[in-house]
Amino acid sequence: MVAKLSFEQISALRRIDSPTISNAIETFKVRPRVAGYVGSDIRCILPELPPTVGYAVTCTVDSTTEGRQGIGFQKLYELLTNAPKPAIVVMQDVGPDRLHSCHAGEVMSTLMKRLGAIGILTDGGLRDAKEVATLGGFQYFCAGLVVSHGNPICVSVGDEVTISGMRVCMGDLLHGDVNGVVSIPDECADQVAEAAYRVWAEEGETLRRIASPEFVTLSGPEVKH
Repeated sequence: MVAKLSFEQISALRRIDSPTISNAIETFKVRPRVAGYVGSDIRCILPELPPTVGYAVTCTVDSTTEGRQGIGFQKLYELLTNAPKPAIVVMQDVGPDRLHSCHAGEVMSTLMKRLGAIGILTDGGLRDAKEVATLGGFQYFCAGLVVSHGNPICVSVGDEVTISGMRVCMGDLLHGDVNGVVSIPDECADQVAEAAYRVWAEEGETLRRIASPEFVTLSGPEVKH
């Protein structure tokens, strides 16, 4: 993990949408373009919230194995308490029935927020969306909502996890909004916001040319996205 970003740097990232952050990361050429972000199976449950930016606190969880014993969620809460803030709790489902899994609701979300988290990212389910929306400033990224909590177990904490193809380690900087979640690489974390503003400027110029009354065809590089 890079040195913790300043409050001003985090605030700057929070003012930028996640697709623009992704475009900005591409300019540094530090990883393949089809890497470092979740797939379309992960939903943003509270799209009205501003972008979520925080450091990953990782765990593996299971709520669909009857009678399974784990290490206890207290271990996760202790890890979260001592982790860099703001934090995003990243919960990889390791149970046998991910479609019926449910890894947090109103009570756990309230406690996590109290301990410095601003959201949860999981490839499983969550619940109590209305209550969590009322909680304020806490985002859900998940595969969907599930009515029952089943048999929630924390299996491990602090390990590298994979959410919808995106590898996440403790302390990784994540950025998410209604479009999805992207991991910001250490190599460029402190430069991404500035690069994103350059991307915005370039896209703005392209859009102005397209909207111009004189527009017939666009010369130059092929327009994509």
